[in-house]
Amino acid sequence: MNQTPKTVWITGASSGIGRACAEVYAAKGDRVILSSRRVDALEKVADDLSHRLPLVSKSSFVIAPLDLAQPDSLHGIVKKVLSDVVTVDIVIHCGGISQRSLAIDTPLEVDRHVMEIDYFGTIALTKALLPHFVKRQAGQFAVVTSLMGVFSSPMRSGYCGAKHALHGFFEALRAEHYKDGIGITMVCPGFIATDISLNALVGNGSKQGTMDKKTGAGMSPLDCAKRLVKGLEKRRSEILIGRSELIAVYLKRFFPGLLRRIMRKAAVT
Repeated sequence: MNQTPKTVWITGASSGIGRACAEVYAAKGDRVILSSRRVDALEKVADDLSHRLPLVSKSSFVIAPLDLAQPDSLHGIVKKVLSDVVTVDIVIHCGGISQRSLAIDTPLEVDRHVMEIDYFGTIALTKALLPHFVKRQAGQFAVVTSLMGVFSSPMRSGYCGAKHALHGFFEALRAEHYKDGIGITMVCPGFIATDISLNALVGNGSKQGTMDKKTGAGMSPLDCAKRLVKGLEKRRSEILIGRSELIAVYLKRFFPGLLRRIMRKAAVT
């Protein structure tokens, strides 16, 4: 366990990478604030981890439900959380939703919904907590975007747009608050075996309901979380997590034309 436990706030904590991050930090002896929309799902995470992890009790967790699609509510939630825990050291933005449909078949309201959750909800929570970090002259934001925040794929235009927007916002924030001791880490996972494709929105706004083949065969969320936490401990500015799909990052940098040709023919669902 840590010599000096931290308080770590995780959105999207009810499943996938968020839940796995909660497991890693709780096992280290840190206090973990669990956030997602459903209180019952968060309570289940706290119960499961407190029963399964040695030396971890349910008091290690704080349940703070929130809805990223309701950004105007987040300032009040931050105020309440800070009144309960006093200090937050790390925020891990895992909450979000994906999309699987051709741009021509996707109404603007679906794009707006994805952007509201993935982008506006994330930056609203960040802005609400930012004064706390500035006052302390310490704190760290970890933003779980995707490799789709570095390059783009067919069938994910709205999702890619939101993830690229996060990179733009947080790179600016990094420059603005460097002297305040605030760390910002962009986390870019590739194929991780979560429910992201099951919950992804299709053109009519409903859930896809099927597992993408490469996602289902991806890295486990726990292995992803361990790499994420290790990178945060080193205060890295960017963490790429995945397997062979990481090659595309370097193709984008050095051979962008080749990557475009590959992506035109890639199996993406």
